[in-house]
Amino acid sequence: MARRHALVLLLTVPSCLLGLMGCKQQAPETPAAAPPAGATKTAGTAALLVQPKDVIIGFLVKQAEEPWFQDEWRFAQQCADKYGFRLEKIAAPDPEKVLTAIDTLGTLGAQGFVICTPDVKLGPSIVDAAKKHGMKVFSVDDQFVGPDGEFMDVPYMGISAANIGKQVGEAIYKEFRNRDWPVEDTACCVVTYEQLDTSRERTDGAIEALTAAGFPADRVYKTAERTTDVPGATEAADTLLTQHPEAKHWLIASMNDEGVLGAVRAMEQRGFTADDVIGVGIGGTTAIAEFQGEKPTGFFATALIDPYRHGYETAEMMFKWITEGREPAKTTLTEGIIVTKETCEDTMRERGLLD
Repeated sequence: MARRHALVLLLTVPSCLLGLMGCKQQAPETPAAAPPAGATKTAGTAALLVQPKDVIIGFLVKQAEEPWFQDEWRFAQQCADKYGFRLEKIAAPDPEKVLTAIDTLGTLGAQGFVICTPDVKLGPSIVDAAKKHGMKVFSVDDQFVGPDGEFMDVPYMGISAANIGKQVGEAIYKEFRNRDWPVEDTACCVVTYEQLDTSRERTDGAIEALTAAGFPADRVYKTAERTTDVPGATEAADTLLTQHPEAKHWLIASMNDEGVLGAVRAMEQRGFTADDVIGVGIGGTTAIAEFQGEKPTGFFATALIDPYRHGYETAEMMFKWITEGREPAKTTLTEGIIVTKETCEDTMRERGLLD
């Protein structure tokens, strides 16, 4: 919300003219290249291919009701307000709505769009639809997969899934050791959604870090959820709890906050309290309400990821691609920071996620 990411860093290095000692004649200046056809330039500014007031950028998300995507839209709108372009925010929860949204943007005259696709295998169809309308495409959160099963050559910003999963596993193990629980009384519930590469990399990373730290692999249990929300995770965890009534303490990992929160709810229904459960999510926005509750729950921490970058920066990169011809890096990866009930609010305020 396995993949191999390559972090591509584009470094713009200013050229320098080096004077040669003893040189009597200065080299002639190279004439400046003419701006592209249709470009305009004002004093002190770079040539623009399109004026900001004429730029229309779409921002399509697969689950508009989720706080994460609401924040992405909010930060993308801040970017639009700063630069003066028009942002079209569109909910696109299924393939049909995605393709309809692209056609709508084409009719509006949009030059490009940022999208979190509901299905990564829809990538080729999205690219074809964009080309039909002469639009640029930037994928965010979930990376397009081509018919050959490989990631497509489309600019992408997403989370370093394996690394953030490892952060979760390390945080879980650290708290497990702090509580000094007997290993034989403890089990780990991993709520999985393995049909999505990002999800699988996150949960595999958590398991890898947890077991590398010393937790027994044979006490780590996967349970698949049918939907990536709280009800889906609750159902999945409830099934696992029925299979392992012997466990007295539980560790929980999942692909997102909702997966962990659903498992926590399932455990609460069976009498497990915050003293018996260590759950660490991924995301942060869903965790806010849980952390703001008067009493602590089994939702111990989350790996906070920053929707500012995924919203503001993707919109900004698309804008500069349209107006300046500066194509974004093919892959930009972000990471998270572990926050708990005690540290969450201060950290989120620092990042503009809370007032």
